[in-house]
Amino acid sequence: MSAADQPVVVGIDVAKATLDVATDPPSSVRTFPNEPAGIASLVGDLCPRGVEIVVVEATGGYERTLVASLRDAGIAVAVVNPKRTRAFAESEGTLAKTDRIDAEVLARYGRRMRPEPGSPRSAAVERIDELMTRRRQLVGMRVMEKTRQQQAGDALAARQIKHMLKLLDRQIDEIDEEIRKTIDGDPDLKAKVDIVRSVPGVGDVTARTLLAELGELGEANRREIASLVGVAPHPKDSGQRAGRRSVRGGRAEVRTASYMAALAAMRCNPRIRAFAESLRSKGKPFRVVIVACIRKLLTILNALLKSGQKWDASRHGSIA
Repeated sequence: MSAADQPVVVGIDVAKATLDVATDPPSSVRTFPNEPAGIASLVGDLCPRGVEIVVVEATGGYERTLVASLRDAGIAVAVVNPKRTRAFAESEGTLAKTDRIDAEVLARYGRRMRPEPGSPRSAAVERIDELMTRRRQLVGMRVMEKTRQQQAGDALAARQIKHMLKLLDRQIDEIDEEIRKTIDGDPDLKAKVDIVRSVPGVGDVTARTLLAELGELGEANRREIASLVGVAPHPKDSGQRAGRRSVRGGRAEVRTASYMAALAAMRCNPRIRAFAESLRSKGKPFRVVIVACIRKLLTILNALLKSGQKWDASRHGSIA
């Protein structure tokens, strides 16, 4: 197949103000403003070109509107981990880094590595994702203020910290209420949250995090889910040496939420508790036990969402 006959793979480097667009097969790199009119122009430019997939990096939110607009236009989009694309660039000897070069690297990465495109997300899920991000920011600020409160010796400083803590608590409550309303307004999302919440050990924050940031839950297989979260064991073998398995990578926010849920489940979920006890009886260290419990919990949640059934202690409570 000649280059002219190949479907176009597009790489877009996303910055706060600009979008640099490169293609494979190569053509000139174009730059669009990262604002509604610029995104509309970019989408209109790509629609008639027979694009196979668009590859962008996760940038912490600057890519959100672009990705939603491309998917609304029926264009497949893969949002990839920047560490992977940087490793890919270095593997091919590309050490320089500019917006233009990064866009070209993303296009070549898309052609050679074939990343899986993500599924379109509903407006409700997009909103919950953004609200959960803001909630984490507020919780982080509250933790810092509580630390400062313990160290404050001046009366004015202590009074201001107390006022700030009350303000942060109100804002967190306000976000929680908006998330609840958003979930209640989307029957499909509410049904999924109810299924996830039915599992002992899984609370509201974990359920919302999983549904907002792990859309593959209930659709992918258990190994894929474990890999996406970063709790799949990776071998480190060489020759006759069998190295210790380790976990790494994955979606940090989902992993953190799953960790807290697994800790709770080890106390109140009969299946996870029995599983953890069986591992401890074999002398497994806590790190191994908790990671295994996270995988077990995610496997249970994945199976329940696939079947559309809530947790039933009479059916799901045994370790088998």
